[in-house]
Amino acid sequence: MRLLERNSAGQLTLTKDFIGDNIPEYAILSHTWGADTDELTFQDLMDGTGQGKPGYKKISLCGDQARRDGLRYFWVDSCCIDKSSSAVLSEAIISMFRWYRNAVKCYVYLADVSRPAFDANGEFNQLFWESTFRKSKWFTRGWTLQELLAPAFVDFYSKYWEYLGDKQSLQQCIHEVTEIPVKALQGGPLSNFSINERFLWAKNRDTTRVEDMAYSLLGIFDVQMSSRYGEGRENAFRRLWRKINTPLKSRESGLLRHLPYAVEAPFNSFNRQHEPTCLVDTRVDLLQEIYNWSDGQDDRCIFWLNGLAGTGKSTVARTVARRYFDQKRLVASFFFSKGGGDVGHAGRFFTSLAVQLAHNVPQIQQHISDAVIEQEDIANQSLRDQWCQLILRPFSKLSRHLSPSSYLLIVDALDECDNEDHIRTILQLLAEARLLTTVRLRIFLTSRPEIPIRHGVHRIPQSEHQDFVLHNIPLAIVNHDISLFLRHNLGIIGQEWALGSCWPGEQVLSQLVDKSSGLFIWAATACRFINAGEEFAEDRLQEILDGVNSSGAPEQHLDQIYLTVLQTSIPTTFREPEKMRLYSRQRQILGSIVILTSPLSAISLGRLIGLSEIQVKQTLGKLQAILDVPKDVAGFLRLHHPSFRDFLLNKDRCRDSNFWVDYKQAHQILASGCLLLMSETLKKDICEMHTPGSLTTQVKSNCVKECFPSEVQYACLYWVQHLQRSGARLHDNGEIHRFLQDHLLHWLEALSWIGKSSEGILAILSLETLIPAGTSSNLHTYIHDAKRFVLYNRSVIEQFPLQLYCSALVFTPEKSIVRRQFEKDIPHWIQTKPRVQANWNAALQTLEGHSGGVTSVAFSPDGKLIVSGSNDNTVRLWDATTGTARQTLEGHSGAVYSVAFSPDGELVVSGSYDKTMRLWDATTGTARQTLEGHSGAVNSIAFSPDGELVVSGSYDNTVRFWYATTSTARQTLEGHSGAVNSVAFSPDGELVVSGSHNDIVRLWDAATGAARQTLERDFSGVNFVAFSPDGKLIVSGSDDGTVRLWDATTGAARQTLEGHSRAVNSVAFSPDGKLIVSGSDDNTVGLWDAATGAAWQTLEGHSRAVNSVAFSPDGKLIVSGSDDNTVRLWDATTSAARQTLEGRPGSAWQTLDDHFSRVGSVDFSPDGELVVSGSYDSTVRLWDAMTGTARQTLEGHSGAVSSMALSPDGKLIVSGSDDDTVRLWDATTGAARQTLEGHSRAVNSVAFSPDGKLVVSGSYDSTVRLWDATTGAAWQTLEGHSGAVFSVAFSPDSKLVVSGSYDRTVRLWNAVTSAAQQTLKGHSGSVFFVAFSPDGKLIMSGSYDNTVRLWDTTTGTARQTLEGHSGAVYSVAFSPDGELVVAALGCHDRHGSADAEGHSGAVYSVAFSPDGELVVSGSDDNTVRLWNATTGMARQTLRGHWSLVHSDLIISPGGKLHGLFVANEWIAEEDTHILWLPPDYRPTFVAIRYGYVAIGHSSGSISFFEFAQGKKAI
Repeated sequence: MRLLERNSAGQLTLTKDFIGDNIPEYAILSHTWGADTDELTFQDLMDGTGQGKPGYKKISLCGDQARRDGLRYFWVDSCCIDKSSSAVLSEAIISMFRWYRNAVKCYVYLADVSRPAFDANGEFNQLFWESTFRKSKWFTRGWTLQELLAPAFVDFYSKYWEYLGDKQSLQQCIHEVTEIPVKALQGGPLSNFSINERFLWAKNRDTTRVEDMAYSLLGIFDVQMSSRYGEGRENAFRRLWRKINTPLKSRESGLLRHLPYAVEAPFNSFNRQHEPTCLVDTRVDLLQEIYNWSDGQDDRCIFWLNGLAGTGKSTVARTVARRYFDQKRLVASFFFSKGGGDVGHAGRFFTSLAVQLAHNVPQIQQHISDAVIEQEDIANQSLRDQWCQLILRPFSKLSRHLSPSSYLLIVDALDECDNEDHIRTILQLLAEARLLTTVRLRIFLTSRPEIPIRHGVHRIPQSEHQDFVLHNIPLAIVNHDISLFLRHNLGIIGQEWALGSCWPGEQVLSQLVDKSSGLFIWAATACRFINAGEEFAEDRLQEILDGVNSSGAPEQHLDQIYLTVLQTSIPTTFREPEKMRLYSRQRQILGSIVILTSPLSAISLGRLIGLSEIQVKQTLGKLQAILDVPKDVAGFLRLHHPSFRDFLLNKDRCRDSNFWVDYKQAHQILASGCLLLMSETLKKDICEMHTPGSLTTQVKSNCVKECFPSEVQYACLYWVQHLQRSGARLHDNGEIHRFLQDHLLHWLEALSWIGKSSEGILAILSLETLIPAGTSSNLHTYIHDAKRFVLYNRSVIEQFPLQLYCSALVFTPEKSIVRRQFEKDIPHWIQTKPRVQANWNAALQTLEGHSGGVTSVAFSPDGKLIVSGSNDNTVRLWDATTGTARQTLEGHSGAVYSVAFSPDGELVVSGSYDKTMRLWDATTGTARQTLEGHSGAVNSIAFSPDGELVVSGSYDNTVRFWYATTSTARQTLEGHSGAVNSVAFSPDGELVVSGSHNDIVRLWDAATGAARQTLERDFSGVNFVAFSPDGKLIVSGSDDGTVRLWDATTGAARQTLEGHSRAVNSVAFSPDGKLIVSGSDDNTVGLWDAATGAAWQTLEGHSRAVNSVAFSPDGKLIVSGSDDNTVRLWDATTSAARQTLEGRPGSAWQTLDDHFSRVGSVDFSPDGELVVSGSYDSTVRLWDAMTGTARQTLEGHSGAVSSMALSPDGKLIVSGSDDDTVRLWDATTGAARQTLEGHSRAVNSVAFSPDGKLVVSGSYDSTVRLWDATTGAAWQTLEGHSGAVFSVAFSPDSKLVVSGSYDRTVRLWNAVTSAAQQTLKGHSGSVFFVAFSPDGKLIMSGSYDNTVRLWDTTTGTARQTLEGHSGAVYSVAFSPDGELVVAALGCHDRHGSADAEGHSGAVYSVAFSPDGELVVSGSDDNTVRLWNATTGMARQTLRGHWSLVHSDLIISPGGKLHGLFVANEWIAEEDTHILWLPPDYRPTFVAIRYGYVAIGHSSGSISFFEFAQGKKAI
């Protein structure tokens, strides 16, 4: 580094070259350059010239300022670098950031800020110059970015070297001009800012030399690279990105490995390396047109090359791909191939493109990796979400200044994708490339002109795509290209077999061109066939010339050459029986290959159809003209062209019966092979995981490959498809029946391990359709039961395969055929299983995914999709058949209250608390329109029958009409005096009905908006209204719990349907108008006879209010959405649910023994022999802990039992209730001993004194009462609290009582005299929990103010406040020695900081180890954690729970979790999940003792389990 200084004569001179650490302190100048001739240069200084240049002055001023600042040396880029030396220049560029960073001072000279810094009075006035400062050119130059950020001290000077301020004093102004964060300006590490953010700092900057824009950023990203002037901007940035990504490569690559990738998708994949490109001088005009489009500036983002089979589309695509790959402008390619496995469907389409994109465009890699981090399950999300997150959004984040201007993406043979809906979706999504503004993304697409693609392309505006029809190219041009192709390939053959340089001659070439009929595939097949003849190449050429008639359609010519190849493959020397055997084997092998759903290797195909690898390869050895037979045994067998499949399976085209393949017979061969292979291979716990809670993600990929080789995976996935296509008739005790009886669970387990559980559901549904009604009744019944089994257990099977043998069987109805068949597979360590329903009820599936209550549900018109709206602000689309989540539609900023499909199923409309409605594309999930106008929440929406209008009802008391196509408002209907809760169109579209919070139902004319009728005033707020299918009736649901029927013509009330105990939120007619379904706040779904009004069924299962219900279009299903965050599917036709048990409507498994409402508390007796439960149904129940049978039902309370306790000797039970009473019960006989009356409001908390003599109770009436536990006599009433008392407790010596209250105080009372001893104030929120320390010296309290406080029992002084919680404290516990306290809190802010550096959610359960050294906590962040009680350091985190950990937790003296505990979805032992709990069996309260577990449910039932000691393995 050479510096400037002044010599003794005051002249500027250069120092020697300082190296390493010997550089003295110096100042540095940052400035904008003028013309090259104006700036002082290195050579000027060396020559002693340049003093007359305009640039000399600023350098002189810089030197003067440095001297004033006590610095001898200073540095200026224009004259301190010898730019004549490329080595010196390159070193300077690499070192520049460091030189600026190490400068003592940096002076910024702003030549364009000329206004004075001081006013007329000599006062510094920033207003004079700030506007020109903000507009200074200095802020737009590339190099000045690092000159601003690198130095610690930066001073700014005007044109006249007036001091304007420094980087600190001008910080806000600089931040506003540059948009650089203040923390970066303050010197914060640049690595703290993302790569993309740092690039954005440079977006409005430029450099004189284009490469410098990249070089000027080296220091910003802390990388080094040599300068190569002349390489151009794009190459410079490409190198910069490689340097930036080098340290990130392992991280990014690791993330990208999470994306499923189709290995054979790219044009240059290993298995495609021999596929040809266009020969030189062929397809010249076509290729030039494609290149002009790709390199052009117009807005047509898609080029669709379409053509008939064999016209060379893929060859053109490979040629284009190669050109742009070599230019580094090809971002990705995907070559579809029907039956080609991962390249035969769209499942890995966008993820494969994303992986290629990340590798080919380094600038975008981080954005894709960030998307994978944000959406870990992106590969399982919809095509729309994958496109947006992995392709479109990363591209949109590229800066136009930092990236090449245009990229190309190639999709070949889209018609070979196996799903027409996916094809349409892909086309719609690819067209969105036009939305990119910073870069141009071109999509080159090829396909046959199939209907779905034609229609899809035509839906894209003509201005956005260019089409080229390949088979419309003039025949002369095509023949010219085919001639060149034949001359090239036959010339190679002639040279190889010494046939002469002129072979085969122009005349023969001409004949071959004529016979090709314009099909490149004919020419390619002919060349392969001739080449395979080796020394008989001439004979094979003659066979072609002799066998093909020049007349006829192109297809006939192709058929003839295929037939010639097949006939030549059978040696004429074979005897007739040998030929017949070879014909048969060839049909078996070729027939299997052409109908395979996914490609297989020769060895895998042989295993599948019962042939050896040698037999397969020998048979195919002479067919390489039509098949790609790789030398690698693991290589896939492939057709050279799909046209051979069409030929082989068509009897009219394949005229030789020895070769024609019967389509159905070929499928039967594969189906039988699949069944045999699975029967020989599949078994229980095939991956030998052993642990019952093993996740699919825990099994290693090499284990999956070993346990499920290609042929086994193929058999598991496709056996039913082949069976379907074979046309086979199924019958009782046949091959299929026997396989399912032996291997159903093994097959479902296998599908789960390979991530294909949904395919199993679809396969079983397909099987059910193969059995005609009235035939094979046993098999039909078995398959129907299997369908119910797999639908009910879908979510656990998908993630925890071994729970098939645990949870799935344990909770399946007792009379289920599947349960009975496989009951022997339930692990022996589940010694006592819970009582479950006898038969399947109406509940088919529970769809979990929303994080808030589900407010609205609807079926699509074709019944294939379900849409749901939720309080979590999202709309979700679900597959109605499998229950899998299809898409999540995000955009609303408030809860979504209503959703609906358009009549054609193409749109979804949603109404929200954010006062808007949104229209979404139901296929892609794209937001189409936002409808704004309401001034209150949108409560209800509906489409008109013709789809032209949308009607909405709002909290602003109005009904509005909107045009669906333009999203403009048509009309506003006023008249309601309260919020409009529901709206609906009549079936003919002529009327609209609206229901309001003001109890009014109104009818409106849909055309004019005129009020037609006001129905008789209801008795309560109307929540929902709907028309009957014939439009003659209106049904309404109201807050009074009734469903009402009205005459739509007269407005007269027809019927009132009573049965719900709380508000009815939703109602709907069945499609045939015979049934009505209703959803209620009483957590049930009701079914009613529309003619008689009789209650038909009550569907129970939801644990909270049911907000929305709907019938499927065929009337066979009902969908419901609930505040329990779930969507449920019900069978509307099942008779199993039509039961009324013990005089109550209920689910099929409810019995007299169960509570009829939520279980609020459960506990074991001191000796562990009994379980006692208290419920919202007002009863206390006693259960045998061994058998789970009910011993006693303690009836007497008339309100919910909110608190319960057992006496220390286990002989008495005390219960507190919402009926304002405390009751004492005999724990042995269940007899009521005493009713303790005195409280005037609900009793919240009860407890026995440690000596068992007294009972204490706390109530909403603000009092604490003491009672004699023997006589029930009221002892004392402790008054003083001014709010509800939530918690009470006795001191260890029974002399004191502590209480916590809504009034935010803790009070201490003398239990003997009832005197108030202390009032402990300090909490700023309600006190939920109080407890004494083991020695009674301390009191601990937990509060809604998020703190735990310790108080001195004697003095009442606050000893300590434990702060740091981000949520209310619900539970506290002292350590055994009383020295430590641990608290459980409810952190409602799920994104808040974690307590003790651990939990990120509410902690509901805490406990100390016996030695007091460890604390265990359970949380709704889905983890159990072990902590060091002294240091607070986390010792262990037990992950895997899905939700809140409920039960008490115990730590052994050795510090290990001991025994059983229950999380919301799991029963676990130590750190292992052992039994998953379905939604119907989730706990509201839990009791555990020894190996017994009792779980109370929201339905009122209690489940009992007994688990054997020892290891829990499968």
